[in-house]
Amino acid sequence: MSLHCTRIVAGVLLAAFAGHAWAQAPAQAPASSAVTTRLPGYLDPAERPDSVLLVPPPPAAGSAALAADLEVYRSSARLRDTPRWRLAAADANVGFPHAAGIFSCALGLPINGSTMPSLYRVLQRSLIDAGQSTLAAKDKYQRERPFTLFDDPICVPDDVAVLRKNGGYPSGHASAGWAWALILTEVAPDRAGPLLRRGLEFGQSRVVCGVHWQSDIDTARLVGAAVYARLHADPEFRADMAAARDEYARARAAGTSAAPACAEEHAALGLVSP
Repeated sequence: MSLHCTRIVAGVLLAAFAGHAWAQAPAQAPASSAVTTRLPGYLDPAERPDSVLLVPPPPAAGSAALAADLEVYRSSARLRDTPRWRLAAADANVGFPHAAGIFSCALGLPINGSTMPSLYRVLQRSLIDAGQSTLAAKDKYQRERPFTLFDDPICVPDDVAVLRKNGGYPSGHASAGWAWALILTEVAPDRAGPLLRRGLEFGQSRVVCGVHWQSDIDTARLVGAAVYARLHADPEFRADMAAARDEYARARAAGTSAAPACAEEHAALGLVSP
């Protein structure tokens, strides 16, 4: 892992999740993704799935797969400066406590460290495992991101300098988002549909934002699913998940509801607010 991956600046994490931004130690962060606390992942680096073994090489020049990537990118460009674009910008921020609330509307309950501390901890720690599990393939392929080819705007302009220096295949954000969706579905199976849909849209936000190709997202979901499976062999993860299920059950019984901003999120995603 490079020196960029290990630089430490007091208390702040480089959490743009581009390439070597998945460092174990805190490092300088863009404004869109700063965090003030950091927990380690559940898994040691050697225990994490090897993304090089999981994903094929990125689409080659002139291939049908690359043509499909280009078509999705052009189609997504029509969403610039729309509510969906603004949601993509919010999804780019994977710093806590903001990131804990990304799935609150899908869960139907607020997710925070005071009401659901175990679930909050699971999301924090699994973020590291799912994100860093993409690093091997990112390092191997060093795939250029679409906005660098077309010089297009992205939804997180403060992150441009960081993203230009890091490979985009597979996406660390999308890996983490899909792992989160699977984790939350286990905690709240009665909310499986909204949670999985939000997990898909979280990954798609990276395409909408202009920082990833569609194939970066599709392969990242495979990595995220592999991390989710591997986490179940970890006793700390299993214990936290059991506690998280109890927290969810208590919150449901208490009749707590999600934040009123859900109507805005649903509109951005083309959903009908309940």
